[in-house]
Amino acid sequence: MALGQRKIEYKTNGQILKMRAAGLVLAEALDEAVAAAQIGVTTAHIDSVFAAVLERHGAISNFKGYHGFPATICASVNEEVVHGFPSDYVLKDGDVLKIDGGAVIEGWHADSARTVILGTAAPEDQRLSDVTQEAMWRGIAALAEARFVGQIGDAIDDYVSGVPGAPLGILEDYVGHGIGTEMHMAPDVLNYRTGHRGARVKPGMCLAIEPMLVRGGLETKVLADDWTVVTVDGARASQWEHTVAVHMGGIWVLTAHDGGVAGLAPFGVVPSPLQA
Repeated sequence: MALGQRKIEYKTNGQILKMRAAGLVLAEALDEAVAAAQIGVTTAHIDSVFAAVLERHGAISNFKGYHGFPATICASVNEEVVHGFPSDYVLKDGDVLKIDGGAVIEGWHADSARTVILGTAAPEDQRLSDVTQEAMWRGIAALAEARFVGQIGDAIDDYVSGVPGAPLGILEDYVGHGIGTEMHMAPDVLNYRTGHRGARVKPGMCLAIEPMLVRGGLETKVLADDWTVVTVDGARASQWEHTVAVHMGGIWVLTAHDGGVAGLAPFGVVPSPLQA
């Protein structure tokens, strides 16, 4: 290992199965959080719904207490891109809410995020979320055949850059990451093309793939709470994320109920579940 490089953690099949257990709990918690996201509801209430699912399954949050983060989810609204605090903010018609959460079971982590639009979605906000979600799936599909992690960002960038209509920006300051015994690990998973190959894809690698797109400029700033990231120009943002495992038989989307079957089908990729 060269000086300054972070070591990538490669998992056994048994360890991936533990991450899958965390991923399934997380998928259920996000299902209930999304269902709770209604006009007139506070983001703090959504956090409590999510937390109750973790408690019901004996899982713990990998967000709460992380460098002092005070909640079990990040709840980021409209121009808030990521890391927003759940609060007494009351959701309104047309709000774009990003719910980002994680779960830990027996020391193994999962991380996933979804975008929810409240009530009547503005067409450009719906387009933003739809493109971000498809960009995530295209990145995951690219991983199935990738030799290097950088090919994920190439696939995301090529898709987003080619979408008809008003250009959407891919944030570069916040990227995906390795995951396993910790939430954030090597390697970084960029969402854009750089010309760098990145780490070689090997069995046992688990990655959180999470594009974040904006309708305006790429410049962001962190608010006074030292966490919430917002677009400087006030443009709305979207985030979608899944945790994905690579093993000898292929890839498996650990935070999707169906392992990624539906999301990967348009790209001709069939996920490969591991057997206990």
